[in-house]
Amino acid sequence: MSHKPLPDDEQLISGLLKKDQATYLIVVKHYQHTMVNLARSIIGDAFAEEVVQESWLSMAKGLDKFERRSSFKTWLMRIVANAAKSRLRRESRQLHLGEYTLDNSPLINPQRFNSRGHWESPPNRWESDDPEALLSSQQLGDCLDKTIEKLPHQQRAALNMYEQQELPSREICNLLEISESNLRVLLHRARNRIRNMIEIFHQEGTC
Repeated sequence: MSHKPLPDDEQLISGLLKKDQATYLIVVKHYQHTMVNLARSIIGDAFAEEVVQESWLSMAKGLDKFERRSSFKTWLMRIVANAAKSRLRRESRQLHLGEYTLDNSPLINPQRFNSRGHWESPPNRWESDDPEALLSSQQLGDCLDKTIEKLPHQQRAALNMYEQQELPSREICNLLEISESNLRVLLHRARNRIRNMIEIFHQEGTC
């Protein structure tokens, strides 16, 4: 059974402005899951649903002011991102998420190098079949989830949007209000933390 194509932006906006219930149902059905994922990537599970509910209300209140400088989807996702960041600031005042300051912690533990700057404890070389075996491990999956959850908020948001939601880099930068170079740094640091976790798991069988 094929799904009906989503109406174009003009049809959607026209229906929403007329408070057409069928149009609201179409929009909710099409965007709810993406909105929840976006909110979750910024603020985590605890408040994601509440943020999305707030975003639907903000969308309804602000629709008549939508200037159509972007697509309806981009505008809606920006509402979600802003709502999630505002909620995160309220919940944790010490996080200056709006600035998206970068984590300056070293990518690799300095103790792994000797006084000459050479490897004291180099990364393990994996056999060709090891990564596949590791990825099939439920325990590794649990460790991966925990590692991602513990990432700094900006790294987790960037990683989830890029890897899980497969959003274009430009759209992620617009949503998070960061430059493309900052996005690359955030992704690099997040992936490095994950790789370090996998290496520890490979050595010790635990994270």
